[in-house]
Amino acid sequence: MNVVILAAGMGKRMQSDLPKVLHPLAGKPLLSHVIDTARTLNPSRVCIVYGHGGDTVPSRLAADDLYFVLQAPQLGTGHAVMQAANALDDAVPTLVLYGDVPLTTARTLQTLIDKAGKEKLAVLTVDLQDPTGYGRIVRDDKRIVRIVEQKDASESERAIGEVNTGILVAPTRALKIWLGKLSNNNAQQEYYLTDVIAMAVQDGIPIESAQPAHVWETLGVNSKVQLAELERIYQRNIANTLLDQGVTLADPNRIDVRGELRCGRDVSIDVGCVFEGEVALGDGVSIGANCVIRDAKIDRGVTIKAFSHIDGASIGTDAQIGPYARLRPGTELGADVHIGNFVEIKNSQFDAHSKANHLAYVGDATVGARVNIGAGTITCNYDGANKHRTVIEDDAFIGSDTQLVAPVTVGKGATLGAGTTLTKDAPPDSLTVSRAKQISITGWQRPVKTKK
Repeated sequence: MNVVILAAGMGKRMQSDLPKVLHPLAGKPLLSHVIDTARTLNPSRVCIVYGHGGDTVPSRLAADDLYFVLQAPQLGTGHAVMQAANALDDAVPTLVLYGDVPLTTARTLQTLIDKAGKEKLAVLTVDLQDPTGYGRIVRDDKRIVRIVEQKDASESERAIGEVNTGILVAPTRALKIWLGKLSNNNAQQEYYLTDVIAMAVQDGIPIESAQPAHVWETLGVNSKVQLAELERIYQRNIANTLLDQGVTLADPNRIDVRGELRCGRDVSIDVGCVFEGEVALGDGVSIGANCVIRDAKIDRGVTIKAFSHIDGASIGTDAQIGPYARLRPGTELGADVHIGNFVEIKNSQFDAHSKANHLAYVGDATVGARVNIGAGTITCNYDGANKHRTVIEDDAFIGSDTQLVAPVTVGKGATLGAGTTLTKDAPPDSLTVSRAKQISITGWQRPVKTKK
């Protein structure tokens, strides 16, 4: 099967310099959703017709299995498919999709493809209470005989509720002949792809139709309002799937998944959470309100408290994170690790039962088991040119307001006194203190502000 995706439109109502099909839905371009669905159908070729924005579309979405053709100028849907004609295999049918209609399911498209077979033309239609703006499906008894656009329709035709979605499957040899006969003698002076329906009837080609399970599968994006509406539909569909899998959502209308979210049993997710990339939540994981989690693996029994940001991190069983914690890429936490409020971890490994409960930055560090990192601790990992590593061995105790100037090692069981600036290795099982001598000056007077 050939697949042609029409993606050349400007989208004036989007009020943006970005081509319409590149605007994001659930974190990826509208066109990417259509391409991903097309790929599930195992097509022999996917041809994308682009136009507005120049080479922006092919440069952003280039892939070995995609073939791009330029439509310039844009003279209608029929003209767009004409541009792809030379790239289509005559021996197989052609499916026409739209880059700004992102939610059509593979199941619906497969039904349409099955209806068409190899020799029939099949059109995806939908019944709307308000069909304004859509091409109407005109039938003779039950047979489709033509599609008439809104601006060309008579009053009786405008009363028809069954409309054309634009999505169709046609035998490719016949489609190429019909495209060559298209005329722009209409109200818009464009070459309508829909005119091939009447040509198929004239040639005696059987015309079939199919309808989607949901109207939202056929909705397109022409404005930011419509984009926002589709975003909520998409997210609510994901929320319903999660609920069916047994996930507890505090409010299904207040979760955003911009990638793939996999959940174990008895997972609970509070309001306002955003999941990006690939996220895996183990059994019994609890996610507090307003967390942002990207490309993370979170094992069973973990508690993520409110307002935490997790990016590219792996968290071991029964760990506790947050509130207001930030885990950056390269963070690997063992079992029962506690990372508390306003603690930032970057490219560091914590073994089991270690803690950094308050106001700390740990970057480029290897932290052993049962380590306690006090409030205000900083690993000074950057010298202005290069990053250096800090090693804190098992059972070490790091006092509050400590700076560890990497590269440096804190030995097993060592204790660093509060306020220490560590520039040399601290020996194991010893107390290391580095701070200025405390003095008190009697009779000292504070400066007084001079009056002008």
